[in-house]
Amino acid sequence: MPYEKLEIPTQTPVLSWANHPLGAEETKMAKNVASLPFVFKHVALMPDVHLGKGALVGSVLATKEAIIPAAVGVDIGCGMAAIKMPFTGEKLEGKLKKIRLDIEAAIPTGFNENKDVEKSVTNWQQWSDFKDLHRGVQNLETKAMKQMGSLGGGNHFIEVCLDTENYVWLMLHSGSRNIGNNLAQCHINTAKELAKMADNNLADPDLAHFVAGTPEFASYWNDLQWAQEYARFNRDVMMARFKRIIEKHLAGGKVTKPLLEVNCHHNYAEKEVHFGEDVYVTRKGAVRAQTEDYGIIPGSMGAKSFIVKGKGNAHSFCSCSHGAGRLLSRNKAKNVYTLDDLIEQTKGVECRKDEGVLDEIPGAYKPIEQVMANQADLIEVVATLKQVLCVKG
Repeated sequence: MPYEKLEIPTQTPVLSWANHPLGAEETKMAKNVASLPFVFKHVALMPDVHLGKGALVGSVLATKEAIIPAAVGVDIGCGMAAIKMPFTGEKLEGKLKKIRLDIEAAIPTGFNENKDVEKSVTNWQQWSDFKDLHRGVQNLETKAMKQMGSLGGGNHFIEVCLDTENYVWLMLHSGSRNIGNNLAQCHINTAKELAKMADNNLADPDLAHFVAGTPEFASYWNDLQWAQEYARFNRDVMMARFKRIIEKHLAGGKVTKPLLEVNCHHNYAEKEVHFGEDVYVTRKGAVRAQTEDYGIIPGSMGAKSFIVKGKGNAHSFCSCSHGAGRLLSRNKAKNVYTLDDLIEQTKGVECRKDEGVLDEIPGAYKPIEQVMANQADLIEVVATLKQVLCVKG
């Protein structure tokens, strides 16, 4: 499905790949963003678009000489990692529960952190730059070290999947943990204070921004890049542990070489060139899909997920969706669905089936097949995966 130009009265157009009209609140949010004077060319909405804070989740905006911290969001560098293993599904038979328990023992979830800091974490080179981060996080270095290699909560997950050729894939979703959240909050607060002082009548306080060339912009950009690297490496640390568990159960502990590895952000900002100009691209719940870029688009637990390759579509600023996108808020999902519904919708998946994960029920998300059909001009599917084990944060 090609994009649709929405009929929203703004100077900058809004292009949408969604197959549904935006609700009143979503339209207002899109209009607020597209009305900012520094937004470049247009705003692109991905097929999984839904309400966020400041900007819609599933939106891509390019900006000239400015950046909006709340549009990047508080889970800086949140994203996905996946590896294709040289094993087929038969090897998993009778082992899924033991694998799940081993994962839960090896990788902290929710607010938990590692008791000990492993060598690969201690050796991460970016720790030397911690002293240059915002003064508001200077007491968090030890916590950041202990949380490196932990999953977090909400919709973060670890999964064992099988593709259509029955190959085993390892997949996980996580970000920059408490340190990324704290850095984001520090800078969002600064941006809001500056907007207040400048008497900036923003349509939404969460659209407070930094202007390139100012110390505040430089400070945020530095911290943003650091947190994005933290998030990427956090996924690497977890994936290494995850891989060792799978090798223990499927290969007698023998180290194996993955057939394909992907690690991509979907909440972040980078400097890029689009339509011949240098811009800052913010992807809030969107994956970069330049030509030959590999990406990961997960469905909800119990649904399919996809490994994709980008087509470099200029109109989407070379981006695609980051998942199915929520249909119901967490609270609404808990009110609409029961534990029996969760058990039914996660049939065949080794996972927790209790009230604590009811808000992550597959029915709370948009149908992933529809989301994929809407972005055939943005990506091609490389592999279709089905979850057989899921650990929720």
